[in-house]
Amino acid sequence: MDLQLQHRVALVVGGTGLIGSAVVRRLREEGATVVAASRSTTDGTVLDGRDPGSVRQAVASVLAEHGRIDALVVTAAPSAQTLDPARNSDADQVIEAFDAKAMVFLRVAEAVIPGMREAGYGRIVVLSGQNAFVTGNITGSVRNAATILVAKNLADSLAGTGVTVNAVSPGIVSESPAAEVQAGTAGQSSPQQIADLVAFLASPLSAVSGESIAIGHRVRGVTLL
Repeated sequence: MDLQLQHRVALVVGGTGLIGSAVVRRLREEGATVVAASRSTTDGTVLDGRDPGSVRQAVASVLAEHGRIDALVVTAAPSAQTLDPARNSDADQVIEAFDAKAMVFLRVAEAVIPGMREAGYGRIVVLSGQNAFVTGNITGSVRNAATILVAKNLADSLAGTGVTVNAVSPGIVSESPAAEVQAGTAGQSSPQQIADLVAFLASPLSAVSGESIAIGHRVRGVTLL
């Protein structure tokens, strides 16, 4: 399927990470011009999502070079493995994780939305996680649920403008995802599988907006209406 991404300009924040780099490759395979941004990179744009000045400068740089941003993909967030499980309910860790994921997304999205509004077109996708759907880990639940809520609020504020906003929520990410799904856990997915979904949501073919889409089996045994 041709995703009609030729000559589209995409900014991938967190574009040097495991999922971000897969997204960058997939979008380039579709013919998009992709700018990979991260806090420290020698092959891309430097963008620190926790620094409003860095966000403004990076977005301005992309606009100056390419004239527009058609798609924004935000995969930037500390890996769940970097969080201290002994501090899952520690307020300082919760706040830190919230800022590093949900607020980073909001800062970057707010920087690109004016140009998308003016153009009457844009695609925004953020990576969340299935910890948002279960209890037992306040840090993981809050940072992911907040990211999904930010995406939904932005999507609703942009309804009818031609700009869509969606969240993608993996469970465990593995290069060789297991097929089996245990009760109370999410199904696994690979970076490439995630990138395939993101590429569709970032394309003109997608009319989906305001959705939180689980990839890999949604947590087995959990109902969400």
